Amino acid sequence: MDTGENSTNKNLFQKIWLFMLGIGPGIFCIGYTIGTGSVTSMAKAGSQFGMQLLWVLVLSCLFSWVLMEAYGRYAVITGQTSIYSFRTKLKGGKVIAYLVVGGIILAQWNSLSGILGLSANAIYEMIILFFPGVSGDAYWPVLGIAIVLILLMYSLLWVGQYSFFEKVLIVFVTIMGLSFIISMFVVLPDPAQMVRGLIPSIPEVAGGKLLVAAFVGTTMAAPTFVVRPLLMKGKGWGPAQAGEQSRDALTSAVLMLVINLSIMAAATGALYAEGRTIEKVMDMVYTLEPVAGKFAVAVFMTGALSAGLSSVFPILMVAPLLVADYKEGQLDTRSVRFRVLTAVACLVGLSVPILGANPIFAQILTQVAAVFVLPLVIACILYLINQKTLMADHKAGFWLNLGLVAALIFACLISYTGYLALMELI
Repeated sequence: MDTGENSTNKNLFQKIWLFMLGIGPGIFCIGYTIGTGSVTSMAKAGSQFGMQLLWVLVLSCLFSWVLMEAYGRYAVITGQTSIYSFRTKLKGGKVIAYLVVGGIILAQWNSLSGILGLSANAIYEMIILFFPGVSGDAYWPVLGIAIVLILLMYSLLWVGQYSFFEKVLIVFVTIMGLSFIISMFVVLPDPAQMVRGLIPSIPEVAGGKLLVAAFVGTTMAAPTFVVRPLLMKGKGWGPAQAGEQSRDALTSAVLMLVINLSIMAAATGALYAEGRTIEKVMDMVYTLEPVAGKFAVAVFMTGALSAGLSSVFPILMVAPLLVADYKEGQLDTRSVRFRVLTAVACLVGLSVPILGANPIFAQILTQVAAVFVLPLVIACILYLINQKTLMADHKAGFWLNLGLVAALIFACLISYTGYLALMELI
């Protein structure tokens, strides 16, 4: 009997593994979009406003699917990468390429510092949860954990190839997804509240606009779309994989929605009804514990840690990815340039732990900053994918164009909202 159960469990895990392997380049998209930025934004929003901002999440995931499809289709049909195409095929292309590359690297490196701070805090809080006797001044333990984490990630970058990075991300994303989905069902909120959250509204309180912009910044992440063609090129996908590319884009968008929804719902079910909000990482731990117990808290924090580690890998790689894209070259993970740029990213990532800053606030601010480059990224692909000389019969049709135009309008509105939110802080 035990053997049969073990076989069933083994088959289930094999199916999950094969499914995740089938996502392909989309796994990097999930790594960019579902990190501790998503965890903090979704959890803080769920604790503070319940499911009120669900409509923002749904629209962001919908438009992310549209953009992944557009960039993916352009990549497999033309065989060209994003930044190189901006530079060579758009009027004023060099300036546009510099703005996109600079904006993405700045936002992602800043985000890395918050991610590392949150991941180190998550580990420290889990240790305290089960071993209360070790609590005390958190600064040095958290900094030490952050240094160990970033050195571990950097050392993995020295020995791996693209396929290796993909498999590492699959492990982190699978653990993350299962952890958050389990957490949601432990403290499931009222379904009626979820339905009400689909009606567009912005909380009329301090920080409401900031969270709306952060939602979009973490879900419609510009690097998710911009680096997609280079990853497909590295995987060897061409016109023959056009259908596979479309399935990859849809699967990635659905997973983004399910996992982010799970985080928001878990925070809503556990905290919103109690009138508790999240300001620090430890707030998530100690406010969940009375409702869900230590095991459920550990599951949630394992998901948060996996989210952080799944983001560190692609963010460390973002600068060399974009530089290779600019030159229309292949990503060489063993080059001096790759190792130097990833080392600089590691040093930037340690800034929040070294300064002892609040990682949740730092993370939300960096996610807001990410929305400002988004309209430019959308406008560029909207132009390119409609060029018959490049796309021939595969150029965008009515529905894809409608989705891209709607995404552009949405991104412009959110950028303005982010601007207003930042002005309120000054």
